Amino acid sequence: MLSRKVFLGLTGRWTRSYCGVADFSSRKVRRTFVDFFEQKHGHRHVPSSSVRPRGDRSLLFVNAGMNQFKPIFLGMADPRSEMAGYRRVVNSQKCVRAGGKHNDLEDVGRDVYHHTFFEMLGNWSFGDYFKEDACAMAWCLLTQHYGICPERLYVSYFAGDAASGLPVDEETRQIWLDIGVPPDRLLPFGLRDNFWEMGETGPCGPCTEIHYDHIGGRNAALLVNSDSPDVVEIWNLVFMQYNREADQSLRPLPQLSVDTGMGLERLVTVLQGKRSNYDTDLFSPILSAIQERSRCRGYLGRTAGADEGKVDMAYRVVSDHIRTLTVCIADGVYPGMSGAELVLRRILRRAVRFCIEVLQVPQGALASLVPTVAHVLGDAYPELHRETGRIMDIINENEDQFLCSLQQGRRVIDNTLQKESGTLFPGAVAWSLHRNLGFPLDLVDLMLEERGARVNRTELDQLMAENQKRLSVSQQSVEDDQVRLDVHSLAELQVQGVPHTDDSPKYHYSLDPHRYVFPRCQATVQALYCDQALVSEVTEGQRCGVILDQTCFYAEQGGQSHDQGYFTREGAQDVLHPVEEVTVVGGYVIHQVTAADTLKTGDQVQLYLDQTQRLACMVKHTATHILNHALRLLLGSGVEQRGSHITAERLRFDFSVKGSLSVSQLQELESCVKNIITANQQVYIEEVPLDRARTIPGLRTVDEVYPDPVRVVSVGVPVPELLDGPSDRQTSVELCCGTHLLRSGAIEDLVVVSERQMVKGVSRIVAVTGEQAAQAREDGQTLAQDVDSLTARLTASTSACLSSAQRRAKEVGVLTDAVDNTPIPQWQRRELQSRLKSLQRTTNTAIRKLETREAAVKARSLLEKTGDRPLLVDTVDSDSLSVVMKTVNQISDRLPGSLVMLLALQRPSGKVLCACQVPKGCASLSASDWAVAVCSQLGGSAGGSALVAKGTGTSDDITEALRWAEEYARNKTQS
Repeated sequence: MLSRKVFLGLTGRWTRSYCGVADFSSRKVRRTFVDFFEQKHGHRHVPSSSVRPRGDRSLLFVNAGMNQFKPIFLGMADPRSEMAGYRRVVNSQKCVRAGGKHNDLEDVGRDVYHHTFFEMLGNWSFGDYFKEDACAMAWCLLTQHYGICPERLYVSYFAGDAASGLPVDEETRQIWLDIGVPPDRLLPFGLRDNFWEMGETGPCGPCTEIHYDHIGGRNAALLVNSDSPDVVEIWNLVFMQYNREADQSLRPLPQLSVDTGMGLERLVTVLQGKRSNYDTDLFSPILSAIQERSRCRGYLGRTAGADEGKVDMAYRVVSDHIRTLTVCIADGVYPGMSGAELVLRRILRRAVRFCIEVLQVPQGALASLVPTVAHVLGDAYPELHRETGRIMDIINENEDQFLCSLQQGRRVIDNTLQKESGTLFPGAVAWSLHRNLGFPLDLVDLMLEERGARVNRTELDQLMAENQKRLSVSQQSVEDDQVRLDVHSLAELQVQGVPHTDDSPKYHYSLDPHRYVFPRCQATVQALYCDQALVSEVTEGQRCGVILDQTCFYAEQGGQSHDQGYFTREGAQDVLHPVEEVTVVGGYVIHQVTAADTLKTGDQVQLYLDQTQRLACMVKHTATHILNHALRLLLGSGVEQRGSHITAERLRFDFSVKGSLSVSQLQELESCVKNIITANQQVYIEEVPLDRARTIPGLRTVDEVYPDPVRVVSVGVPVPELLDGPSDRQTSVELCCGTHLLRSGAIEDLVVVSERQMVKGVSRIVAVTGEQAAQAREDGQTLAQDVDSLTARLTASTSACLSSAQRRAKEVGVLTDAVDNTPIPQWQRRELQSRLKSLQRTTNTAIRKLETREAAVKARSLLEKTGDRPLLVDTVDSDSLSVVMKTVNQISDRLPGSLVMLLALQRPSGKVLCACQVPKGCASLSASDWAVAVCSQLGGSAGGSALVAKGTGTSDDITEALRWAEEYARNKTQS
């Protein structure tokens, strides 16, 4: 512990002036922070986690340094993991604030300090030191090691909140006074500024913040927390003392912790004597690279009205966004259509827009900035160097896609404005552009402003709110459906001496010799959790979590579904308690049940595993490992797993790859997997110390917290042989807590039934095994024969009449639906789809020719009947809207100055087909208005352009409709 007396001896000097030290590079600032806590104060350096949250569905991105440590704060860390042993930790965490509760996206570029990506320097204490040492360390680092003059610093502390029953944090105030902070620089603030909360519920507590005055030589106390760019917060020290309950009350935490966060960008700005984050060496190389590619002037750091043409804003947007894109894509978050991927897509498109429209850089220039970002940040995050090529490819592909969407969006806006009266643009269309085409909303506003219009903000805000509500309800429904232990109950279990659940029996199965044997498992009820509290008894109908001393049930983790089954109580063996869900929290396995009878702590129970479901999951999990290995053999070592999910029915595997696999690659992949299955290779599983396991060559890992020791799963090669060093034998080897086969032969077969790109650069495979694989192959053969048969019939005969051609086109459509939706080998699906598209083109061509021929006959007949008229409204006998439209076209070709509308009544349905055409230059009547008016009279709808339109309606007698249509046209053309 750093005592106050010793510390005061170090920091009693107030004479140093400070306005920036030139040799404090961003790398040195980051390194100094980590070294200070690691070397001088015994902290463990934990590397930054990925910006994709690890098992936390409440976040789109990691947005604070503490995110990866939430399991510790909540008491849910696996007791066998490294994380469970953390007491003092330091790191620099990659963070993204865009989307969700913390969203800085629209502010980026407008000022000189907002960012979507930033680095959070932090130190943590988990039940170790608390307020006194946290404050002393922070002050020592800032004033002694970074050399910041104390006269530039101001400190805030929590002023208390009477309504919440929270007292003033006098302890922290006194600590700062003892350190030497003058009373007039020590300022109290309320809940909004100095009480930090993880979320709506969860650990929270008072915080103390250190602020820096860029000007100096004055008392700037009044500018603290006033949004002044001259006085900025640089470090927040949070003291985790309470837990916010679901009813919003506060309960003291069983363990006191410290969570601090200091933005690297702001700190570097201070230490390099700058006023803007964008003037530091974190951004200046990127800004210079942008200028080299731009036709605009260099970056001048201007804002608001002084920034003519928004050039400096564009520099800031692009330099910030390319950092975010580079870091996110390196971590496996690619631009897409939902969640974090959708946010990243919007960031990319916002950057592209500013590149092209403001900075006037050529297409592809955005991606060319990636190596510069890797140079700036790669020292701390070496994955940026490894992934540079992939990142550039993904950015370029998405830029191409957006530029196409931009053209489409302009057409949508122009067409909508033509249809709408007035200057108010529909909010629904603006939301569609934003949600479906990826248009930034400010781009929609800008394009409308250029056209003298504005969006219906009320309607748009309502749609955005409804979307957010749907997302919240969806998330809440998932959370509400689960029985979860809270931090207090976990602490109470430990106080009561309830041991962690022994779940090793889940691995106690054998192969004897042709079937798997799962031993019986007896257990004792250690605890019951119901209605957010530990109870000693539950009665029939109560939903609860049951904690046993041991279990053979697998809890959902590592992508594998939980086991199913039931248990019975000793003395009531005929009463079954079905297990609805199995989860593990903080070392306790929770069996979620709706009690079928009374259950008490101490009851003896017999567990019955659904062996069929478990074995199916084992098959799929081992098959997933083999598939992962085969993909690496096929595509190279650059393939990275991006997610997986194993159920009894099928396996899903996401992986990084530039584009979809070809037919030949899919065939080769299945063949490789089949060879390993047929060889019936032994699956070796052994627990190994984590550090030693990580030395295995070719080891496949994912971004998870692994227990120590960890289970190593190897197919075909004994684990000790892998630990001895590099082996000539290629094998699937992974760290995995899942349940696996003991030999690969039980998989029998594997068929990839789906493979598609989820987002650019990430493909998803869905595969089935065993009997389902055999069925998929059989169905594939059947469909292939059906396609062969249809092809032969279409080749052997030509349709002489339209109805026959339409029937054959329908056959092609029905077979196409079957091929699209039946689980068959994906390589075969692609081949059959290609053949069917060719057949569809052939039948469509035949239909068009026959329709044109039939339309010519009908047009001739009508002209013979009506002669040359300026307005022709009549009936035609046809059950095809396409034929009706073609007949109108042919009449209009022969009577180019005439208005033409034809109606076709279908018997006995009463459906009416309508088509019309008006001459070019007819200003008094629009074809679409005409068709819409007539079809509305018939209770239907229509659409089209100013020249041609078509629609449908319903009527038993169209005599009145014909008269009305003709009268409508006359009134329009004669007025």
